[in-house]
Amino acid sequence: MPTTESALRACAAPPACPDDVRWAAFRTRDGSADGTFVAAVRTTEIYCRPSCPARKPKRENVAFYDTGEDARHAGFRPCRRCRPDESGPDEARTAAVERACRLIESAESPPGLHALARAAGLSPFHFHRVFKSVTGVTPRAYAGARRAERAAANLREGASVTRAAYEAGYGASSRFYAEAPARLGMSPKTYRAGGPGEAIRFAVAGSALGMVLVAATERGVCAILLGEESDALVRDLRDRFPRAALTGGEPGFEALVARVVGLVERPGGGVDLPLDIVGTAFQQRVWGALRAIPPGTTASYAEVARAVGQPGAVRAVARACGANALAVAIPCHRVVRSDGALSGYRWGVARKRSLLAREGVRPDDGPDTAE
Repeated sequence: MPTTESALRACAAPPACPDDVRWAAFRTRDGSADGTFVAAVRTTEIYCRPSCPARKPKRENVAFYDTGEDARHAGFRPCRRCRPDESGPDEARTAAVERACRLIESAESPPGLHALARAAGLSPFHFHRVFKSVTGVTPRAYAGARRAERAAANLREGASVTRAAYEAGYGASSRFYAEAPARLGMSPKTYRAGGPGEAIRFAVAGSALGMVLVAATERGVCAILLGEESDALVRDLRDRFPRAALTGGEPGFEALVARVVGLVERPGGGVDLPLDIVGTAFQQRVWGALRAIPPGTTASYAEVARAVGQPGAVRAVARACGANALAVAIPCHRVVRSDGALSGYRWGVARKRSLLAREGVRPDDGPDTAE
């Protein structure tokens, strides 16, 4: 018997059908598929959520609909056991975590665990566990990341280090100084100055997928950006470190650029590039999982979440994919929806489809959505 995950992977290649994927999820009571479709049973004229614990009917008696409303229009009624039209436990937990995230982001100083748990209507222990399962990080780590982002934004706007730290919610600027190397990749003063001293070589070249910007530090390739206009790509790079020492057009850099262009045009050929990867601990784990997806195959966001040990962090995985600045080298183009359809891609869904096609993958032609 094929597993749900193997069925989800098979959806990327013919002759698999989205209904085959849905049946696999329904048959195995895959809770991660709740909210993505409902299963309607012709013999009982009821429809259920994928995780419904009721005895499963025969395949020929099941039809699938995108929403409960579609099933009702077709003459089916909701199951009284799984209540597919109501928010399930996973959806309720996700909503509670989203409320907590908004509270963290709007607070002048990071709220304590008990305050967050009380706002979510959960015990502190349960809230801590649920928050980490959904976001991939603890409430404290999430609050720290948001606080560092506010401080970084203040620095970019010209605030002094002390003012940037206090306005972001740091109790003391010394704490910000201690965290800055890990959060910003450099000292606060260096970041405020736009990254002077960071030597970045770059070049823009044409490819079958449009223009490709390749940038590298002495540690390795730090950016592979795709687009239509070279000027826009260069502006994107400059916006990251407006005062870094950017050097373009060096003859010795051409060989590396050629290797990257070759990777973009033949993404199934494997990666043999030194990479300078900067991201949060969770992003690093997600990107590592993406690099483990074999060429010519795909994985769903839910599968990647399970691979990094955070099965409830599907949305956090999608955000990590969107934060990836190393196109193709970190193959976020191999991540698709659970039904096999393409989802948003930082450099355009058309490029995502083309990259997969170059690896011999034909993704489902379902509706494309943003990550």
